[in-house]
Amino acid sequence: QVQLVESGGGSVQAGGSLRLSCTASGYTSSIRCMGWFRQAPGKERDGVAWIYLGGGSTYYADSVKGRFTISQDNAKMTVYLQMNSLKSEDTAMYYCAAQSGGNCYAFLQYNNWGQGTQVTVSS
Repeated sequence: QVQLVESGGGSVQAGGSLRLSCTASGYTSSIRCMGWFRQAPGKERDGVAWIYLGGGSTYYADSVKGRFTISQDNAKMTVYLQMNSLKSEDTAMYYCAAQSGGNCYAFLQYNNWGQGTQVTVSS
């Protein structure tokens, strides 16, 4: 079993920046992909960014390309999401997730989830 703990959310004005962190513990050797997802009130949970821990390949949703950066620190078993040029539409609960498969785009394979951290962007 894998446990994920997110931190770093908060409130910021449009154009500002935040960095989210997600630290994994437990059976971390099984993890191949980690990702960030977000869910706004009344909307479905959407993927934001993903990283393949083996090689560091990264993937982004079109809505955040050029503004968000996902990175990893293997020594700390932590994944980060640097969010720049934040917009009001980025307001959501952000969740970290992990999976043991190799296809980071396979959302249904993400079977370990954190509790979420709220990001609020005011215009």
